[in-house]
Parts: sequence; C-alpha cells; structure tokens
Amino acid sequence: MADILIGTCGWTDPSLLKSGWYPPGTGTPEKRLRHYATRFPVVEADSPYYALPSPRTTTHWAERTPPGFRFDVKVFSLLTGHPTRPAALPPDLRTHPRNETLRTEVWTRYAQALAPVLHSGRLGTLLFQYPASLHPGPEAETFIRTARERAHDWPFAVEFRDPAWWHPAHAPRTTAFLKDLNATAVATDTPDPRHPVPVTTGLTIVRFHGRSPHWRTGTKEDRFRHTYTEQELEEWLPHIHTAATTATEIHLLFNNCCGDASPKAAETMRELLTRSGIPHQRTAPEETRTEP
Repeated sequence: MADILIGTCGWTDPSLLKSGWYPPGTGTPEKRLRHYATRFPVVEADSPYYALPSPRTTTHWAERTPPGFRFDVKVFSLLTGHPTRPAALPPDLRTHPRNETLRTEVWTRYAQALAPVLHSGRLGTLLFQYPASLHPGPEAETFIRTARERAHDWPFAVEFRDPAWWHPAHAPRTTAFLKDLNATAVATDTPDPRHPVPVTTGLTIVRFHGRSPHWRTGTKEDRFRHTYTEQELEEWLPHIHTAATTATEIHLLFNNCCGDASPKAAETMRELLTRSGIPHQRTAPEETRTEP
C-alpha cells in the first residue's frame, strides 16, 4: 500500500493566521512552520508561483521541518503560461520578451532556489498547474514537453485547469502523454465534472479546491471558499484506496479556504481514512504513527 500524506496548500494564508488554528507562541514564520510540521507530513508551497523564492528561504524550509517531511512546490507562473506581472520577475529580466529564452533563464534561477529542498530530501514534487486557456492539442503538448525537458531531473506533476484534458474523448491521449513524460497526473476536487485521473507515476496527488458556486467567476476567496462535509470527502475514499494499491505515495492537499477550513478538512479526511482502515501518516515518515 502507498504511503498516504495529508496536508494543506500553504501554511501562511492571512485568513489562516487570523483563524486561531496556530496556538499562542507561534507568531514567527519559523515557529509556524515547525508547528505545522507537527500536525501534517506534507504541505504545498504556493508562494513560488507568485515570485521566485530565494535559496535562503528554501534553506529555512528544510531546516525547520523534520526528515521525511514533504514540500510540493508550485512552479512560477511564467513557466506554466499564466499572466505574470513584470514586477514578479528579477529586475534584469523585466523587459525581456516573453519567450522560451526567458522561460529557460527563469527556470534556471527557480531550480537554483529550490535546490536546498531537493538536496535535503524534502521535495515531494514540482507542481506545474496549467491555466484553463491551455486546451488539449499538439501545441499545448509541445509547450508542456519543453518544460519537462528543462526539468528533466526533477519530479514533475501536472494539473490541468481545463477539464477537457480528462474528458473521455481526450483522457487516453492525456494519460499516454503524461506517462511518456514521467509526469504525475494531478486529480482535483472542484465543482467541475470529476473525471477519473489515472496513476501515471509512483506519486499520486489530489488537490481539494472546494466546490464553490463561484469557482470560475468570483474573487480568489470566492472561488475557493468551501467547508467540506464528511459525505463529500467520503466520495474519494474508494478512489484513494484504489490508487494506494498501485502508487507508492499519495498526497492529499486541501486548498479550500477561508480561515481554518483547509486544515479542518485535512483532519476530517484523516479521520475518515482511519475509520475505513486505510493506513496513513500523521507526521513525517520518520515519525510515523498510524492511528488505531
């Protein structure tokens, strides 16, 4: 059976910090991350999507978490074809044409910044989240393949925001394409139709974005504001159990906001897995304690 790790997408969201989920005495970045790592064995680092991190920052991530802890790190927006503000780029690159030469240089700096997490053994995967404007087809596949070639030595996970990639008409080609790239297919829970997503590598990822009616149209908070019910999460148990028979590691990551909705949903999923007799990890692997 696969190792199942449950966590949240981010640990520094302002609404989470205001919610009271962090106990008194954890008011610094170091103390918050150390506390988070006592509650969950994996986290998604989403800040590198908005700006390139520094090696100093990622070194702190490694130092403040135990061996076996996992970071799934979102890739910088420019590398996945999302709109990117010039101010988010390093100053010497802000006037550069938006082309593959620029993406190659940005990737080089991004990879250098993530090296401390990789070399510490704490990198779960890099998450390449592609926008809804990236539709299935040869041009899109070429764009993704080029990114994979740059990141050939890195774990590589792909989330498609256009559900057409997993429509039955496209799913076999999408599956074969990702397997050829040795890329993890990321499953999502959203209000969109939820198509089965195959296991394409030893790692399986499910990102729980919530089921807000404003998923496609609202503000960021509107799109992700959702409180999961037990029934909604129970729907995933058969899929998780099936994936666990073929994958080596599964990451269940909660991206629903606001306040403490995501850690509460993660804790509920942990309880449901326990009730169902599906083994999972409460803390980082070297501190594994399976719930009775």
